[in-house]
Amino acid sequence: MFTATLHFTQHRECILRRLTADLESPIPIEIEEIQNGFVTFVLRAGPHADPFQSALEDADHVEHVDRLDEENLLVTKPSCGAYSAIYQNHGTLRRANTVSGRQREYNVLVFRREDLKAIIDDFETFGTVTLGKLEEFRATDSPLTERQREVVTEALARGYYDWPREITNEGLAEELGISRATLHEHLRKAEHTLLSAALANGYRQTGRGQFERVDLALEGDD
Repeated sequence: MFTATLHFTQHRECILRRLTADLESPIPIEIEEIQNGFVTFVLRAGPHADPFQSALEDADHVEHVDRLDEENLLVTKPSCGAYSAIYQNHGTLRRANTVSGRQREYNVLVFRREDLKAIIDDFETFGTVTLGKLEEFRATDSPLTERQREVVTEALARGYYDWPREITNEGLAEELGISRATLHEHLRKAEHTLLSAALANGYRQTGRGQFERVDLALEGDD
């Protein structure tokens, strides 16, 4: 599992590109949800909240704008392509990202190097991208239950997380001798546990309210 920082120059027209083009500092964005080609995010607009809100509300393609407080907006709009590229290649966006005109910084979590390469390849169809920091997340003790670990290991071995998938959820459930509902429950809980651990910025929980630093040294390719 890897965390990567991608520096992206957006070639497509995008309302956020227009809103932030003349600002001195990047605007933080915190991703809340991506579904059916739409992305919901918190736009940390700061002193620009009023003009940003007006422009977003006037844009026909923006589905929803909600004022959270004096400085922050909750926005739902179609993805300009980057978010879809990340998620269709089995990546996950970390919450904190930034936008500054054409420039974007995305912090991405991926399970495999191949997935990261596929994300970069897709990015390059509508912009230019460079890879910044790349780190491997490793925990010395698995945070999964024994059964979750068995299910995830089998899913990886059978190509369930490949793109395209080499086995369907029905086939994987049959191999494991469990129902699809049980399979999805194990995978969902395991993915939530692993992602939560990885997104904790290089720390893992060792007890209630206690964390220790994880070794993030990146190993070379095999």
